[in-house]
Formats: sequence, structure tokens, C-alpha cells
Amino acid sequence: MTAAWIALTSPARVLLLVWTLVMVGVPIYRWRWGERGQRAGIIAGVLLQVATVIAILIPAWGVTRALAVALAVVGMGWGVEFIGSHTGLPFGNYHYTERLQPQLGHVPLLIPLAWLMMLPPAWAVAERLTGGARGVGFVVLSGLAFTAWDLFLDPQMVAWGFWEWEQPGGYFGIPWVNFAGWFAASALMTALIAPAPLPVAPLLLIYAVTWFLETVGQAVFWRMPGSALVGSAAMGLFVVLTQL
Repeated sequence: MTAAWIALTSPARVLLLVWTLVMVGVPIYRWRWGERGQRAGIIAGVLLQVATVIAILIPAWGVTRALAVALAVVGMGWGVEFIGSHTGLPFGNYHYTERLQPQLGHVPLLIPLAWLMMLPPAWAVAERLTGGARGVGFVVLSGLAFTAWDLFLDPQMVAWGFWEWEQPGGYFGIPWVNFAGWFAASALMTALIAPAPLPVAPLLLIYAVTWFLETVGQAVFWRMPGSALVGSAAMGLFVVLTQL
């Protein structure tokens, strides 16, 4: 991870540090200001992680390509969430509550930004494991690395009341079809965007820091040992494999 830190530009380093500090502070915000403080911390964390990812992509791809890919991910992310929350495909029947604002088409605008903050790190996992080759393996591994994160995310966001399932399922209240939907949607987005060669080491650092923050947060602060264990094992497997 030292090499990843060295590879970061100064703006990316600053953003990474601020993002990490903001996320570490979320339990404090909840203790001090209640649900409103927690929600503000989550929103700030997503925006800062998105900014960090874009700051990593720009030196490698240039401003035009990096922003074009960012807009594509956000647009597709909103589209799949709009379709999913209105039709039940491909995630199962769910809906967003009013807690996350602003919303467009009853989809919080923060949600497609969350796709953007983790899909490029998932691409970096796939690029490292495939040796840079593009093809079916890259698409599949990208989808799996991205879906591993949702093993943390969905139980936590449901517990916080950001979205609800009409029929809770077998994974800590989350229907199993949801994860098939996450894999299918992220794999399809990856295939359509066909990302250029990536700054792998810095994006893997984002993936690893996310894994660490989610593991500690759910295990220690949010009292969610089950999803903490499963999510940590799933994302952690990719963290370990990319370091071999």
C-alpha cells in the first residue's frame, strides 16, 4: 500500500485523508447530533470518496475521459436504480424512503454517486487479477468485486432506514436476488463502458480502505456482526488476492 500512497497526487492524498477522517467520525456525529448528524456524515463521505476517485482517474485518463466515464456511471447508476425501485428488476421489490434528499424520480441522487465511488475500485481489482486483460474475466471479476461491497452496504442502509424491501430476504433481511441484480447491473455497466487501463494501485487503496472502514464500523460501532463478518470475508478476499 506504500506504493499506492506514493502514486497519489497531492490533491488525491488530501481528499483521501479527509474522506477517511469524515467516515471515522460518523459514529461521533450520530452520538452528538443523532440521525441528522449521521446522515450528514454519510453524504459527506460519499461526496468525498467520489472526489477522491475522480482525482485519481484524471491524471491517468485526462479530464475529458475521466468526467465522461463519471457521468456514464452516474447516469447508468440512476437508471438502474430508477428501474429497479419502480419495477423490482433486477434487485427485487424495494423503495427508497424520504430520508436521503434530494431525489429524482424517487431515487436519492446520492445513490448513483455511490456507484461511482466504488465501481472504478472494483475495476482496479479486476485489472490486477486479470493482468490487464479485457474480456469476460474482467467483466465478471469487476461485478463480483463490486457486489462484495454490497454484502456490507445493503444491511446497513436498510438498518438506517434509507430504503426498504417489500419482502425481506435471507441475508440479514436482504433478498438474495438483490445480489444477483448488483452483479448483473455492475457487470453490464462495465461491459458498456469498457474502461481504459486504470491507475490500479491508488484505486486498490480505495477498495482496501473501504473494506477496513466497513469492517470496523459494522463490527464495533453499528452492532452488525453478521454482515461485518461476511462482508469482510468477501471484500477481504479480493484485497488479499490483489496483493499476491
